[in-house]
Amino acid sequence: MSGVSGLLDHTFMRHALLAALLVGIAAPAVGTYLVQRRQAVMGDGIGHVALTGVALGFLLQTSPVWTAVAVSALGAVGMELIRSRRRAGGDLALALLLYGGMAGGALLISLAPGASTASLTGYLWGSILTVSPADLVAMAVLTVLVAAICIGLRRQLFAVCQDEAFASVTGLPVRALNLLLAVTAAVTVTVSMRVVGLLLVSALMVIPVAAAQRVGRSFAVVQLLAVVVGVLSCVGGTVGSYQLDLPSGPTIVVASMVLLAILAVLAAARPALARSRTGTMARGAVLRPRANRQEPQESR
Repeated sequence: MSGVSGLLDHTFMRHALLAALLVGIAAPAVGTYLVQRRQAVMGDGIGHVALTGVALGFLLQTSPVWTAVAVSALGAVGMELIRSRRRAGGDLALALLLYGGMAGGALLISLAPGASTASLTGYLWGSILTVSPADLVAMAVLTVLVAAICIGLRRQLFAVCQDEAFASVTGLPVRALNLLLAVTAAVTVTVSMRVVGLLLVSALMVIPVAAAQRVGRSFAVVQLLAVVVGVLSCVGGTVGSYQLDLPSGPTIVVASMVLLAILAVLAAARPALARSRTGTMARGAVLRPRANRQEPQESR
């Protein structure tokens, strides 16, 4: 308890833990839908486009968070439109985001006064201990928006991710929902960039979902467990990075992989435990009739 209270004595650590909590909620909640529709690496493409938005923020001398939101949302919408019109495959659309985002970010940051490529390091790999109150406000607003969409439209988004053709037949606005999901993913990337970095944000959107799938059976349960794993990974990784003097982004991702390994082991051991329990119950059921049959013989 003294260690925890000691951490909370520092203002920057309170900001860092709150930021970790927000990211731990938002990233897996959206990642569940991306994994469901087999677009697990979509976060990578959006992350590279968000890099252009961050550089634009430096160029305009404004908050990089909001410029990253705008640019990454536009990039995600463009990727979704390319995919939906079948003019290019999903891989090609992702490649356009990756290369265009990196090139745009490098060019804009070179034009920004007093900035250099080193200015992007904290956004590329995460710099959670430098989260400011203004960053927290932006992250809180965006996280509430992401959570409202993921929870309020869970059935509709799940239907679209599961089978677009069937969802269209049932009358759902498939294109609008796909665009909404793309924008929500873009918002989530910008929420997460100060915590895990733009290069690792996709891992936090995928690994907790993969861990939850080991033990969850329904979509709602998997999504809830993914959020739990995400929060534990982010908060635990943040504390570990501070205590061990390690970078926050890689530490959080490694923490999520450790939780994935633990849940995978538990899932693998569950059938053996179930068989053992069933065998014990069966032996008990066989022994009881024998005892009942012996009692009349002893009375005679």
